[in-house]
Amino acid sequence: MEFGIVGLGRMGGNMARRLARKNIRIALNNRSHEVSEAIAVETGHLACATLADLVDALQAPRIVWLMLPAGEATESALATLMPLLSAGDLVVDGANAYYKDDQRRAELLAAQQIEFADAGVSGGVWGLDNGYCIMFGASDAAAVRLKPYMEALAPTPTTGWLHTGPVGSGHFVKMVHNGIEYGMMQAFAEGFALMKNKPGFDLDVGEIAELWRHGSVVRSWLLDLSADFLAHDQALENIEPFVADSGEGRWTALESVEQGIPTPVMTLSLMMRFATQGRNDYAAKMLAKMRQGFGGHAVKEG
Repeated sequence: MEFGIVGLGRMGGNMARRLARKNIRIALNNRSHEVSEAIAVETGHLACATLADLVDALQAPRIVWLMLPAGEATESALATLMPLLSAGDLVVDGANAYYKDDQRRAELLAAQQIEFADAGVSGGVWGLDNGYCIMFGASDAAAVRLKPYMEALAPTPTTGWLHTGPVGSGHFVKMVHNGIEYGMMQAFAEGFALMKNKPGFDLDVGEIAELWRHGSVVRSWLLDLSADFLAHDQALENIEPFVADSGEGRWTALESVEQGIPTPVMTLSLMMRFATQGRNDYAAKMLAKMRQGFGGHAVKEG
């Protein structure tokens, strides 16, 4: 056993389950050891209470795959792992991360002759059954070592995974992927809002979503998901109009500024997410007061 996963949230836990389905036994570690133990009982994997236990359980040269939140959680895990690992070991950050952090971490680990790879993973909660789309940056040697795991995690051994280039390239490609995703989601949301609110036509947006799934230019997995929930609930009255952003959209917008490449759709879709988070409230109040000032228009007071 040479492979371990650290971080068993929705994605990490299901990746461990998918590897078990492919008869690959691995070591597991999670902040809550009870989670590791539960998945170990389910899959036959080995639950490790600490990172030190996980490193000790793996045969060198090891592969330690991190599925932790970007930022402090990943930095802390790497700081703990570095003195435990040996030359020739390989660390993979398979969660969401900024590609420039990958490049910095690769240099840090290289000083100890430890390899680093970055893997952007798409597929969400459906990846367990359907397989994950994985784009990873690594040296050629590290890519060879990772190939059996990529083949097992992907939809098929030959599709759904790609060695994109050097360290950093995997998360860079995933960053752009998520920027595109933001734009597609915003376009669908705006289009369906126009149809739902059109007076006089009484449009059934659930039926329209289902219609577009068959032969339409805009058919997609996002449309499939939309058609599914609209078939059960078109009003969405119990859903708060709040949409979080997990980082990749911001990194994509920053990259467009650095390169001077216009990305108005992706950037504006990020701005719209900010607006749903209450960050447009003060600006909206300012607009209302200015409109009142020059035109005498009424202002709604809470």
